[in-house]
Amino acid sequence: MATPSVTLGIDLGTTSVKAALVEAAPGDPSGFVVLASCVRATRAEAEAQSAAAAPQAREQDVSRIIRALNECLAALPQRELRKVCSIGVSGQMHGVMFWKTGQGCEWTEGGAAPIFQPRAVSHLVTWQDGRCSRGFLASLPQPESHLSVATGFGCATIFWLLKNSPEFLKSYDAAGTIHDYVVAMLCGLPRPLMSDQNAASWGYFNTQSQTWNMEILRASGFPVHLLPDTAQPGSVAGRTSHLWFEIPKGTQVGVALGDLQASVYSCMVRRTDAVLNVSTSVQLAASMPSGFQPPQKPDPAAPVAYFPYFDRTYLAVAASLNGGNVLATFVHMLVQWMADLGLEVEESTVYSRMIQAAARQRDTSLTITPTVLGERHLPDQLASVTRISSSDLSLGHVTRALCRGIVQNLHSMLPFQQLQEWGVERVVSSGSALSRNEVLKQEVQRAFPFPVSFGQDVDAAVGAALVMFQRNLSQKEP
Repeated sequence: MATPSVTLGIDLGTTSVKAALVEAAPGDPSGFVVLASCVRATRAEAEAQSAAAAPQAREQDVSRIIRALNECLAALPQRELRKVCSIGVSGQMHGVMFWKTGQGCEWTEGGAAPIFQPRAVSHLVTWQDGRCSRGFLASLPQPESHLSVATGFGCATIFWLLKNSPEFLKSYDAAGTIHDYVVAMLCGLPRPLMSDQNAASWGYFNTQSQTWNMEILRASGFPVHLLPDTAQPGSVAGRTSHLWFEIPKGTQVGVALGDLQASVYSCMVRRTDAVLNVSTSVQLAASMPSGFQPPQKPDPAAPVAYFPYFDRTYLAVAASLNGGNVLATFVHMLVQWMADLGLEVEESTVYSRMIQAAARQRDTSLTITPTVLGERHLPDQLASVTRISSSDLSLGHVTRALCRGIVQNLHSMLPFQQLQEWGVERVVSSGSALSRNEVLKQEVQRAFPFPVSFGQDVDAAVGAALVMFQRNLSQKEP
């Protein structure tokens, strides 16, 4: 009997690294099973390498990220690692790091298992970086792309370094996201390879022609030699050049994916599913019909963005900044009010009591627009409360209205009838804010005109593994 093949998925996130081992399970409804997984915090925040970038800079020490990755691999069962036949990698989008070709890492035996350690590399400038002011971004050339350029995007960061730290850029001849770097090091690639998902997240990439805006960038003096080659997500970037822990040399490694796309892939069972994630913020994603092309020019005021997905299709994504953090702000306000009145109460107690009160209050006329943080497409918008009457002032009314407002705000960004027109038949929902809030679940069910399933885990590491798993499966089919 053939040894069952195992796929390793890796996600290099903003605060942690996760690794998961996935194996085929014909008897399971999903067709696969997660054999083991491990998460390690990176604790990688670092001071900016350019003094001019502080205090808005957000950089991470690459060696700490790789240390967390090595810790994850060391914690997985060695017996299963020996069966790994392919590796899928995803990670935090938009960010950029630099390295010297041929000197990006050093392979060592590392005690029990061979590992690689970063060598001639820069920090990772993350998607949270704020060094590019509105004025600086306005000075950049207009991209030939449907996606606009923002601070924290790879190409914007390179433009900033070109203007403010040109000597810094001369030290390196390769660039990519942190996950592109890991794939390049595992495979010993002479040049980094990037999926269109990550290329689009850098800016100045045309997803229709699948090319960088070379003429526009060259005309502005941009160091185009730093731009990676691009490939389709789901394709193979190369094979491991060394034994890595117990994973055999010569194991297939997929081109690195965006964490958004890998997360959606992990729970979008059918193309007719939409994926709703309500955690600190809220994301609603749906796969666009085949043949859909986004508008030619960026529209910063549009509440829905279209990102490359798989097989030359797009994901429509409404990403609200106001989710579980709004409820947390409300709880904190109540606790502060009570402290001002000389009463002490735990936030966890307030949260559970207010949800219980809202569960008893099945409806309300009170309307809350919960945008205390504004939105990317409406940065100056504030929250508001309307339709206030003396009968709607209980804690239950206010909490019910707040939960409803979070869902209705998302609806204003991406009307749910639009999802029906795109062929969506079901909503797969997940996220910490939903799992602990029965009232929010009720409001989600009330708002969507189709069935909603709860309890699905959104997991980019599993999604990255599944992309390679499905690829291998389809190649084995006659």
